[in-house]
Amino acid sequence: MSKVPPGPTPGFLVWRLANKWRVAVDRAVAPLGLTHAQYSLVASLYDLRNSGERPPSQRRLAEHTGMEALYVSKLARALESGGLIERARDPRDPRAVQLALTERGLTVTHQAVAVVQELIQRLLEPLGGLDAPRTRAFTDELTALLGVPLTPPPPPASPPPPA
Repeated sequence: MSKVPPGPTPGFLVWRLANKWRVAVDRAVAPLGLTHAQYSLVASLYDLRNSGERPPSQRRLAEHTGMEALYVSKLARALESGGLIERARDPRDPRAVQLALTERGLTVTHQAVAVVQELIQRLLEPLGGLDAPRTRAFTDELTALLGVPLTPPPPPASPPPPA
């Protein structure tokens, strides 16, 4: 068994940073009537729209954001109630629901993206800002970690039989 180094583990630090940034984004987009999770969904819809994709399904958006499909569905319903997105049946697959920003959703998303970009610039100042080499290296490291597939852990070893 390997020795655990003193101090916080990388996993703990990633968890703390993710929580800190989530709270910061929550506070930044609250005046626009959004939560961090809702912001992630509308900003992702905006990105996919600008990349030329047809309106994505809830499942596609779940894959894109890393959120559970059921959570995306819940967020989509709330955003639809707020007039920010439209949900429609996919003509090619009646089981799938496509999502698209409304005009109001586009306006709010533009505002939210600007607010969050300014926030991210401030949060990345210790690394030199958004365009700094340290930030690019940090982004590459995070991307590598996100690329590790989630596989179930192996079953625990059976204890040896009594002697």
